[in-house]
Amino acid sequence: MVFSSNIFLFFFLPIFLVLYFLTPKKFRNYTLLLFSLVFYAYGAPDFLLLLVGECVVNYYLVNGMVKAKRGKKLFCAASILISLGLLLYFKYAGFIIENLSRLPLLTSHLSSLTSHLSAIVLPIGISFFTFQSLTYTLDVYRGVTPPSKKLTDYVLYIMMFPQLIAGPIVNYNTVAEQLVSRESTMENRVVGFYRFVIGLSKKVLIANTMALYADQVFGMNYAQLSTGSAWLGILAYTMQIYFDFSGYSDMAIGLGMIMGFRFPENFNDPYTSKSITEFWKRWHITLGSFIMNYLYIPLGGNRKGKGRTYLNLWLCFLLSGLWHGASWTFVLWGAYHGLFICLDKLFKVKGERIKVKGERYLSTLTSQLSTFFIVMMGWVLFRADNIAGAGGYYAALFSFRSGLSGNADALFWSTLVLALLFSFLTLFKGGQRLQNLIFAEHYSKRLSWVMFAICLVLLVLSTGSLCVTDFNPFIYFRF
Repeated sequence: MVFSSNIFLFFFLPIFLVLYFLTPKKFRNYTLLLFSLVFYAYGAPDFLLLLVGECVVNYYLVNGMVKAKRGKKLFCAASILISLGLLLYFKYAGFIIENLSRLPLLTSHLSSLTSHLSAIVLPIGISFFTFQSLTYTLDVYRGVTPPSKKLTDYVLYIMMFPQLIAGPIVNYNTVAEQLVSRESTMENRVVGFYRFVIGLSKKVLIANTMALYADQVFGMNYAQLSTGSAWLGILAYTMQIYFDFSGYSDMAIGLGMIMGFRFPENFNDPYTSKSITEFWKRWHITLGSFIMNYLYIPLGGNRKGKGRTYLNLWLCFLLSGLWHGASWTFVLWGAYHGLFICLDKLFKVKGERIKVKGERYLSTLTSQLSTFFIVMMGWVLFRADNIAGAGGYYAALFSFRSGLSGNADALFWSTLVLALLFSFLTLFKGGQRLQNLIFAEHYSKRLSWVMFAICLVLLVLSTGSLCVTDFNPFIYFRF
């Protein structure tokens, strides 16, 4: 079940909200936990007991770690191994064995195992709830936060349906107090509703329209694909993945606000970045924070010389790529971004050295365009099915040939213009002010009515679109 589905919008969410707010405050966590279990069971019933079981085992291991006078590291290691072990088995075992089986000495021994592992179904949202369980264990071990006092609160932290499937990744210490006590004012609910509808419209009205064209182009024979359509196809995918993922994050944050939770922001106009380093501070912010705090810094960060700093950065992004999927295209995508992160560090030029206003403007514009180009070229690796396919698509981009073309209708062109406008809105005068207004947490009475009218129109358009088509892909659904 995803947020942008009829069953969620017309059945699950209304029933949940009515029962949630009818429940006395001290019992609302149980209502939320129950509906979170139903939400997950609807999409992956076979894995529900496994996920709950992992939560229970991890909860008691961490509690044992806190109480133990000796062997704290063993408890911590056991908790981490269980979380990572499940992730490795379900997400990467098939990939690892498949590649090992290509070695001549191992082919005959691993062939049967390869066929078995290839049939493994990936539990929905396994990467996100694994990350959250890891942050809980490590933060408690480091003394950043005390452990949860109630098992049900910990299970709710891991399985809370707004952020279970695709984030944002929430550190336990940021919501620990909210799990125990939170206030949901009428303003919280109204603003949360606005945020949810804005995210829904980004996903349904923009991302889905872009996906139709992108899927059409990426489904063609790249050897016969025209260069114009290839460029339009990757531009459509660039818009699709941003509005798909950021829209889902907006919906998650909005749902959290309705219930009184404060989830971290996950996107901040990433396509306006002036470098790949800045892009990763604006794109999937909670993943970047996780990598920084739980991988880059433990590896040594920048404390062990420039060479080690570059290696640590590159390794972090290599693993980030692998986290997105068990495929060499994702590994190359991570290595690609890691390379440009290192180049940013190596050739960084301080903006204050540019004195002339015109030169500063030209430098900023050039940086933004080049960064957007680099990001868009990286999305080819992210979207392609395999390395050969990525190579074929790159060839189509730069062959300057005519050939097969996608069907770009008026709806696509108008949506693409809107997508580009909202992606780069803050570059225009007054754009930042307008965006701050759209995503404000407080509205005047008059503006509240304006926002309500706008959101009502967007809600009708979004639900209407979902009712007339079954096409509703979600890129991060099984990450």
